[in-house]
Amino acid sequence: MDGARPRLASQELLETRVMVDVGKWPVFTLLSPQEIASIRKACVFGTSASEALYVTDNDEVFVFGLNYSNCLGTGDNQSTLVPKKLEALCGKKIKSLSYGSGPHVLLSTEDGVVYAWGHNGYSQLGNGTTNQGIAPIQVCTNLLIKQVVEVACGSHHSMALAADGEVFAWGYNNCGQVGSGSTANQPTPRKVTNCLHIKRVVGIACGQTSSMAVLDNGEVYGWGYNGNGQLGLGNNGNQLTPVRVAALHSVCVNQIVCGYAHTLALTDEGLLYAWGANTYGQLGTGNKNNLLSPAHIMVEKERVIEIAACHSAHTSAAKTQGGHVYMWGHCRGQSVTLPHLTHFSSTDDVFACFATPAVTWRLLSIEHEDFLTVAESLKKEFDSPETADLKFRIDGKYIHVHKAVLKIRCEHFRSMFQSYWNEDMKEVIEIDQFSYPVYRAFLQYLYTDTVDLPPEDAIGLLDLATSYCENRLKKLCQHIIKRGITVENAFSLFSAAVRYDAEDLEEFCFKFCINHLTEVTQTAAFWQMDGPLLKEFIAKASKCGAFKN
Repeated sequence: MDGARPRLASQELLETRVMVDVGKWPVFTLLSPQEIASIRKACVFGTSASEALYVTDNDEVFVFGLNYSNCLGTGDNQSTLVPKKLEALCGKKIKSLSYGSGPHVLLSTEDGVVYAWGHNGYSQLGNGTTNQGIAPIQVCTNLLIKQVVEVACGSHHSMALAADGEVFAWGYNNCGQVGSGSTANQPTPRKVTNCLHIKRVVGIACGQTSSMAVLDNGEVYGWGYNGNGQLGLGNNGNQLTPVRVAALHSVCVNQIVCGYAHTLALTDEGLLYAWGANTYGQLGTGNKNNLLSPAHIMVEKERVIEIAACHSAHTSAAKTQGGHVYMWGHCRGQSVTLPHLTHFSSTDDVFACFATPAVTWRLLSIEHEDFLTVAESLKKEFDSPETADLKFRIDGKYIHVHKAVLKIRCEHFRSMFQSYWNEDMKEVIEIDQFSYPVYRAFLQYLYTDTVDLPPEDAIGLLDLATSYCENRLKKLCQHIIKRGITVENAFSLFSAAVRYDAEDLEEFCFKFCINHLTEVTQTAAFWQMDGPLLKEFIAKASKCGAFKN
């Protein structure tokens, strides 16, 4: 344990760039695909995960959501479904961000400057008052000359870690979570000393009313509320100043995270320890008994490389060296008492899909890779003359395609191409039984799995799908037709459904015609219909009692 150890402290994890889909958080479904694509960093917070902040690729900062306690920092107390720009933070390059339960928001920039806003009933904004912070304001007291590299928030208290290893705390202090030696609230940032004096802290974390710190030599210290044993000291007495977690003396911890009232620690050897509250199984021990001291969990699993928790939830997660992600604790209303293997690739996904509320446990950094997936590549190469080895000509227009793709995706083309010897294969295939828009839509479907046609053209595509035995495409066409049915086209669509043996669509169109019978019978399509079909429709409608009145 002597000397400084290589570390993966929590502030470094904040900078880890991961492939995360922010759309997994319900609040982000409010944004357009273009807005989602521009996001480079993001955070979801609030008592119901109803607020969000994100940073774009050109370093603009936006917020949207409920705005409880002015936590959006927009200068007013109005909620917004439309993202609003925080001009004061644009171009600041946010490095670390955390939030409280009020909520209040705290962040540090790459320049080491700290900003805060939101709920301030306990001076958790560090400005010496208890006035609500309606917009981001720099936290100055004792921090102006410091390079802050990480921030952390409890329910109503705040912490900041400076590059030189010093820790500052302020705000609510009813249980000693500020570490000042008293229980008086701390209105401005105060250096946490006592046992941390002349020691170098490399990571900080907050529970609801507790605080934890990791040193560069792997030691762990805790202070504040300890009623559930979340400080890991072997007792449940509150601590007004930092106390070392002696039970971890034989290991070197390099990451620590706090849940609502439990704590997880990860060592440099990939060992995971847990302690504190266990009402929902968040310790992963297989039971719901609280632990006053650290217990080694996931013993039989492979090396753990990342752990996750946040003070607003009772959920825990971990990622192993092999890329496996586990979750346990409070998961969508269930108490999962042992680490459960998920299909996720990131611990962030656990909180998006299973935490209550669905917040982010850290500031997300989203890496938008410049490579295309297989599906994206196929979509891009549709009708590309540069790479195509086959052309279709319809109505004098060309569509460029790839034989291999058509053979893989469509049995009709597979059979067609197999009937040719390679040397006899035509470079241009003439199509005269279908229109250009319809055939283009069909070929594009083979590259993209999607169809974008008006209902009238979808009838022609339905004919093609029937001829080529493409059952999924047939269903897609029926869906498009149903979605676009009107009084004017209803009878034409009904006729097409009968013609192409689409029974479900036929029934749908028939019912629509019956429900709007007076209007439909006044359309040109109704009276231009061929005799046998018209007679069949009238007979069927009569059986339904459509002409009783």
